[in-house]
Amino acid sequence: MKVLLIAPNVDATDVGEAFVAFKWAEALSALTDLTVLTFQRPGRQNVADQLPGARVVTWPEPSWALKHERLNAMLKPAWPVFARHVRRWIASARNTGEHFDIAHQLMPQAARYASPLRHFSIPYLIGPLGGALDTPAAFQAEAASAPLFTRLRNIDAFRFRNDPWLRASYARAACVLGVAPYVQNVLGDVPLQRFEPVLELGIEDVEPDRARDQVPGRLRLLHVGRAVRTKGLRDTVRALAHLKDLPGVTLTSAGAGEELAMCRAEADRLGVADRVQFLGRIPREEVEQLYATHDAFCFPSFREPAGGVLYEAMRHGLPVITADRGGPGWIIDEGCGIRIPVTAPKEFATDIASAMRQLAVSPSIRGRLGAQAKSKVFHEGQWATKAARLVRLYKDVLR
Repeated sequence: MKVLLIAPNVDATDVGEAFVAFKWAEALSALTDLTVLTFQRPGRQNVADQLPGARVVTWPEPSWALKHERLNAMLKPAWPVFARHVRRWIASARNTGEHFDIAHQLMPQAARYASPLRHFSIPYLIGPLGGALDTPAAFQAEAASAPLFTRLRNIDAFRFRNDPWLRASYARAACVLGVAPYVQNVLGDVPLQRFEPVLELGIEDVEPDRARDQVPGRLRLLHVGRAVRTKGLRDTVRALAHLKDLPGVTLTSAGAGEELAMCRAEADRLGVADRVQFLGRIPREEVEQLYATHDAFCFPSFREPAGGVLYEAMRHGLPVITADRGGPGWIIDEGCGIRIPVTAPKEFATDIASAMRQLAVSPSIRGRLGAQAKSKVFHEGQWATKAARLVRLYKDVLR
């Protein structure tokens, strides 16, 4: 099967979408006749050298787009340049008689970018798309004002209803992939031919089994993620304050952000500062060690499109406490964790505390949930397995 894969950045030496795109391309190159169209970032390893099993076509990424790394990651200002390159390349390939069975716009993940594939007759997929989740009304008063360029989600619904190029991109796709089922509801105003939930993240393998604390009443909780309001760190601290009768329940937080000072103040105010360790930003190796030495993962992020940290915790065999919304609400089921309904801050913290108590008093429950978490991510999350499922989807779409 000849597959054309497009993504603005594909790079094993990078992070975020570029790294995820590389892992997909690497796995797909073992199963298909793969051609990859992407930017080549200055100073990075040649993409063609990273993907010896694929045909790689690159164009230099514009230097002006790289001046503000965070802005570039969020807005993709060079997307029109990349889309124009792709459109011209496909037209040229078609004129020389080259044929592709299917095309796939893998990235960007945000559902805001009209696809150059809509101009051609090649059957194509877009996604996995994510984002576009709003902050629940009850939490908006506590959410800090977001930077201007992160407020694009506020106009997403309008664009899905009225942007002819964006609507055509999704409506003409043979299949749109979403990081979780909620994306289909987000795109509800667009007449999709087909929708499939496909989590964009994957793993190499699971970690070896480790002995965990089996003493009832003792529980080492871990929260990993940027310290912003939506990631639920403040709610986790508040929940801990409901467990004054269980002093053996502690929390470790890894991640920096504007919320960190507020959470420290909240821990002081609630009298649990001696049970919370705020590490801030730490190296990746130290984060992995935290997964290995803690008993459960608490990540009640209420505006999480996917949730890569959940996979990280699951591959270590940690049971998960998370919000029943967005990606986490789909990734985690009753067999591997506890999902908390997103209501209002007070009730949310109380429900998180109840889940903490359940795991704290019953080592057998957290052991069972942790084992199921590892099994689930092993059978669903390995890159080779995910690529094989995607190829089956390609074939099904073509039929």
